[in-house]
Order: sequence, then structure tokens, then C-alpha cells
Amino acid sequence: MNFIQELGVLLKKNIREYGMYIALAFIMIIFTILTKGLFLSARNISNLFNQMGYIAVLAVGMTLVIVIRHIDLSVGSVAGFLGAIAAALLRNNFPLIPTILIIVGLGILVGLGNGFLVANIGLPAFVATLAGMMIFRGALLVFTQGTGTIIIMNDTFNAIGNGYIPDIPNNTNYHLLTIIIGLIVVAFYIMSDVRTRNNKLKYNFEVLSMRMFVLKEIFISAIIFYIFWTLASYNGISWTFAITLIITLIYHLLTTRTALGRHIYAVGGNPDAAQLSGIDVKKITLFVFGSMGLLTAISGILYTSRLQSATPDAGNLFELDSIAAAYVGGVSAAGGVGKVINSLIGALVMASLINGMNLVGVGISLQYIIRGAVLIAAVVFDIKTRSTAK
Repeated sequence: MNFIQELGVLLKKNIREYGMYIALAFIMIIFTILTKGLFLSARNISNLFNQMGYIAVLAVGMTLVIVIRHIDLSVGSVAGFLGAIAAALLRNNFPLIPTILIIVGLGILVGLGNGFLVANIGLPAFVATLAGMMIFRGALLVFTQGTGTIIIMNDTFNAIGNGYIPDIPNNTNYHLLTIIIGLIVVAFYIMSDVRTRNNKLKYNFEVLSMRMFVLKEIFISAIIFYIFWTLASYNGISWTFAITLIITLIYHLLTTRTALGRHIYAVGGNPDAAQLSGIDVKKITLFVFGSMGLLTAISGILYTSRLQSATPDAGNLFELDSIAAAYVGGVSAAGGVGKVINSLIGALVMASLINGMNLVGVGISLQYIIRGAVLIAAVVFDIKTRSTAK
């Protein structure tokens, strides 16, 4: 088999895995042409990663929720409400660290509440979280009706969503620490892929040929490093992007290297079989929804910090973007399938779409239509690729 034939077979067999990369490349090429190169400028790329942060964090949690065959429609309203509480506390000169801890704690409690309704009471997740969406949207409107927008004057808090990590002293025009972090990320990616390949070979699973594997590592490593190099030519890595990367890494290790991660996917694959094998499905459900609550609180902090204020419409349609990002990232509506790392790519696809449409000047009404169409396309793609696999 020659190289072209092998590449064609590879793409056909792994279309579910590589579909999101194709979509991302297509979106970037289109908007780069339409904006005459502005889309790929260092400043816009930096802005793009800041914009995707709060959605990417939600997409990580939403991926696990969908993996166990549930959904969480409350995340947008909860993120907006918790952001407003944070703004109110900071406006009254409450210390920053206790404020963040309170918001994170409240987020976990809300998530556990959803999980309790689903796992212990037996409510469908759609109903429980739809109720939560309406309750917290109303609570946000009540909370802000007296003052409207709540301005945040705390510079340290505002830096979370607008600041950049400090650099190592150097004599170049590049952010040296960002370049070093980029090299570390590339090294981690290669080592993780090599380890996965070796484990598959150990158990006689099918793997890529060595030339295709090396080509894949070079291609993706080059893209990763290019992103960090571009960021280094502007202001470096923002705190928002740094937090997003750390969260994604933690959840990647949790889902791929721990027994808890294996149990989550087992519950998503077949809840009855998982229960019979000794896995406590209720506890897994509580953990996943509690985790979603934690990430919702972090998302609310990132968004409120970026705006430097809390508004009555904060968090509007976050649930749509996070669900779409998870599906674009390859999570299956049938449960049991989906990677946390891929949800980051899915969030980048959605953020690129929104950012590009804003640069081109697409009206907000048409943007909603396009984003809804993308969600439908992602689910249809999931159904078709599962049918093909069977």
C-alpha cells in the first residue's frame, strides 16, 4: 500500500477522530481568506484563546456528563449567577481568595444537587437541569435588578480574564516562557502518544504504521508549537488559557490513567453492566455532576473576570456552546465515547466560528442560526459515524 492509499484508509477509519480537525482547518482557512489574514494574526489568535476559555472549561465537564448518557442545561445560568455573586462580594471588598473558594463551593453544591435529583430521585437529567436553568436565570435577574450591571474594581480578579503570565527576563521580542511551555506541551503530547501506541502493541491491538505515526506526530506537534510561537510573539499565554490547559490536563489524566475514569466510561457504555460488575452508578453520577458544577463555577469566574463586571444576561447560551463543543469534539450521544482533550478542540472550533463571524460582521441573529446548525451537524455526524462503524 502506497502512502496516499494508506492515508485515505487512515482518514476513512478514523473520520470520527479527525473530523473536528478537518472542520477547524476549514473554518480557519475560510475566515483567513475573508478577513485577508486578520483572523490568523497574533493578536486575534491570542484573543481567540481568551474567548474560548470559559466555553472550553464547560466543554470538559459536559463531555463527561454526556459520556454517562446525561445532559446539563443549567450551566449557563449557573455560571452567570455565580459570577454575579462573585462580583457582589468583591464590590463589598470581600477578600479575593475566600470569594473564589465560596464560588467554587457553591458550584459544586449546585452540581451535586443536580446529580442527586438524577441519581437518587430518578429525575431525567434534561428535566432536572432545565429546571435549574430557569431557576438560576431568574435568580440572576433578581440579584441584579437593583443595580443592573455590577462593575468589578478588583484588579487582581480582573487579571484572571485579561492578564498574561509573567515572562522570564530575556533580550528577545518573544515571550520566552510561552515558548518553553509550548515545547513542554509538545513533549507531553509525543510521550503520551508513544505510550498509548506501545500499550496497544503490547496487547496486539491495531496501530498506525511507523511512517504514518511519525508523520502524525510531526504534523500535530508543529501545529501545537506554531500556536505557542504565535502567542509568544504577542503577550504570551493568558491566565485564562493557562487555567484551561491545566484543567484539561487534569481531566485527561483522570479519565485515562485512573480507575475512576474507567468507571465513568463503563457507566456510559452500559450502566446495567457497570452496576452488575460492582461499580456504584449513583456515586459516579454524583461525581460527574459535582465536577460539572465545579467547572461551571470556574467558567463563571473566567467570564465575569473577562468582562470585569456581572450582567443580567451573563451565561446566556453557554449551555449551547459547551454542548456543541463536546459533540464537535467527538463525544457520542449514545454515551461511553468521548475524549476530554478533544473537547478542547471542539471549543476551539466553536470559538473560531464565533470569532470569525464577528470579524466578518455577521449579524447576531444569523450567528445563532449558524451555531444551531453546527450542533445539528455534529450530532448527525455522530449518528452516521456510529452507523458506519457498526
